[in-house]
Amino acid sequence: MVEDGSIEHVPEEENEPRASNSEQVEMEIALILEKINNFTQMVSELLESGKSMLKELTNEFEERMILIHKEQMEKWQDEIKELRLLDAANEEIDALLHNAKYMLQNIHAG
Repeated sequence: MVEDGSIEHVPEEENEPRASNSEQVEMEIALILEKINNFTQMVSELLESGKSMLKELTNEFEERMILIHKEQMEKWQDEIKELRLLDAANEEIDALLHNAKYMLQNIHAG
């Protein structure tokens, strides 16, 4: 109401209670804290996901390395067998040649 008794119309926004500056700051802080919580949750989920993936990769790597080692050991064991068979065959042939040489020497000497 004004001095002359007439009613003055006040716009609605002025009638509504205004948030004080402190309340506005608190609301903005609350929004930032919510962002912090959301970001922290996202980082936590990514870390867990990354750990899981790394563990899976580690297991696969370990299994593959064990398989490579096993295959290489088998290959070398096969090479050792082949060398022993070749050595045995060479020894046998050497003995046959030695006997043949001995027999030829005896035939010529006799």
